[in-house]
Amino acid sequence: MGRLKDRVAVILGAASKDNMGQVMARRFAAEGANVLVAGRNEAPLRVLAEEIGGRWATCDITRKQELEALAQTAVEAWGKVDVAVNCTGWGLMEKLVDTTEEQIDRLMDLQFKGTYFFLQTFCPLLGQQGGGSVIVTTSASVECLLFNHAAYIGTKAGGDALMRCFANEFGAQGVKVNSLAPGLTATPMTADAMGVPGLEEAFLPEYPLGRIGTSEDIANAALWLATDESFVTGQVLQINGGLTLRRNPFPWEINQSIAAAATKAKG
Repeated sequence: MGRLKDRVAVILGAASKDNMGQVMARRFAAEGANVLVAGRNEAPLRVLAEEIGGRWATCDITRKQELEALAQTAVEAWGKVDVAVNCTGWGLMEKLVDTTEEQIDRLMDLQFKGTYFFLQTFCPLLGQQGGGSVIVTTSASVECLLFNHAAYIGTKAGGDALMRCFANEFGAQGVKVNSLAPGLTATPMTADAMGVPGLEEAFLPEYPLGRIGTSEDIANAALWLATDESFVTGQVLQINGGLTLRRNPFPWEINQSIAAAATKAKG
């Protein structure tokens, strides 16, 4: 307890009940941080902020002026920002040839431009204050390709490249910048897919540690990066139970596992 005592953390992407950002916010608050949670939907942010004794603000990561206002909200409340986390994302699954320009634009805005704006806002701020930790969420699928996920993977990979550039430039000011790469993780965003009988069983053999990841796994890694315990910058931390030692399953393997589960259910 108290590993983030008196630190100020801004967590963007915490506007859905029990999502990764919310789990992270609870973890940080339990360790003594003052937490500002942000996202696009006001109601769940209000509830979470009240629960953890923090503050909330609406913010659209695709609008740089809203990110700047978010940073200012934290500074006005507590005088500084020590940790900034971007948990936003959209897990589009679409075939390569069927992905539309509208879908590509949406992912570019959210996961590339938004990440750029996030880093542009918080890295200089933390640098002016003498240092801190900036964390973005990426995906193990950048390394272990997943079919029908190209636009998502491409924009996440671009975000990782940006992370490395900002880490290189702002390290001299004491700012650590890193990415966390989950694999398949039990979150509200994946609940519908993971609720399909047989789907999780298709992925499990590819995880050397023998289970699918949780939001708590990611929150624990983020906590370590947020503390002075971590002498790490410019890295993609693979928080996915060893998935990158193997691979994601092929679509036909997933379909076979789902079909087998359906057959078993019928008796």
